[in-house]
Amino acid sequence: MINYGKQSINQDDINAVVDTLKSDFLTTGPKVKEFEEKLAKKLNFKYVVAVSNGTAALHLASLCLLNKGDKVITTPISFIATSNSILYANAKPIFVDIQKNGLINLDLVEEKLKKENIKAIYLVSLTGLMFDEEKVKYLKEKYNVKILYDNAHYFGRDSGICDIATYSFHPVKHITTFEGGAVATNDKKTYEKLLRLRNHGIVKDNSMYPWEYKMIDLGFNYRLSDVASALGISQLERVDKFLEKRKEIAKYYHQNLPSYIKPLYPYNENSSYHLFVVQYDFKNLDEKAKFFTKMKQKGINLQVHYIPIYKHPYYKKRGIKASCPNAEEYYLNSFSLPIYYDLSFEEVDYVIDSLKGCLG
Repeated sequence: MINYGKQSINQDDINAVVDTLKSDFLTTGPKVKEFEEKLAKKLNFKYVVAVSNGTAALHLASLCLLNKGDKVITTPISFIATSNSILYANAKPIFVDIQKNGLINLDLVEEKLKKENIKAIYLVSLTGLMFDEEKVKYLKEKYNVKILYDNAHYFGRDSGICDIATYSFHPVKHITTFEGGAVATNDKKTYEKLLRLRNHGIVKDNSMYPWEYKMIDLGFNYRLSDVASALGISQLERVDKFLEKRKEIAKYYHQNLPSYIKPLYPYNENSSYHLFVVQYDFKNLDEKAKFFTKMKQKGINLQVHYIPIYKHPYYKKRGIKASCPNAEEYYLNSFSLPIYYDLSFEEVDYVIDSLKGCLG
């Protein structure tokens, strides 16, 4: 089966994991700190806190940025973890429609900012495409809002505009730590709070007794193990190669897809291309489902990224509504093609020929 995404594991990765399994520390040891420091350097942040998964990263980031009742603007086209993290902090997600390229429409965001008291904007770099950061900076400064970048799909150097960025290291992402994630910031107080929240809200305090520790926040066990961190360190050594191959595949799709299957946006060498999303004019979701079945019979596992979040039963039950016609159209017409480091161009040709056979 050719999946839409897949990890790349080589012997160096295996050796790194095995060496750590033989070491004194399987968790809360030196590999975690090493991974964090290398990530911080690669991503251009002062501080990085590694956590157990990308959802944990969003949860802790939300607890640092938000208070109960805060209103947060975000996109309906993301994995549910983005807006769920707002709910975890007892805040309220407000969905704003997307542009044709899948990113939230910043002009519509500004219209909301003019009308309502908004605490933060959660920006999702869908597929690995970043925003107009001059516009983001303008909104942040003019309306005094916090900015979170959900960079589960993006991997690259940060510009310093956001207050917090979160990352995911699930196997289909740019690098993997089995499951895993990270929170990045340039603010020391936020960093210190993230460290506490990751580890049950505990700080060490040996002022009276050598064993003493104190819980000062209601935290969680969101630690990343040394074994997972060792894999992450090894993967970081190859992340530039991973990114370059994704761009090569993306460019190849652009050059060879039939005209009736349209990429979500023109080729962009600054995109991380976690996903390669294309669009086709389906009559309805039933037609789209039949197409998915045909492709799966050919050994190709496509995916849809994503169902508009407000359509999920839980959000409906909570009375969270939105009017996002572009998101609805995106959901009907979009699907993700295979793109990952170990995907061969012979396999890409097979995917393209299969698309022609099923949709031509």
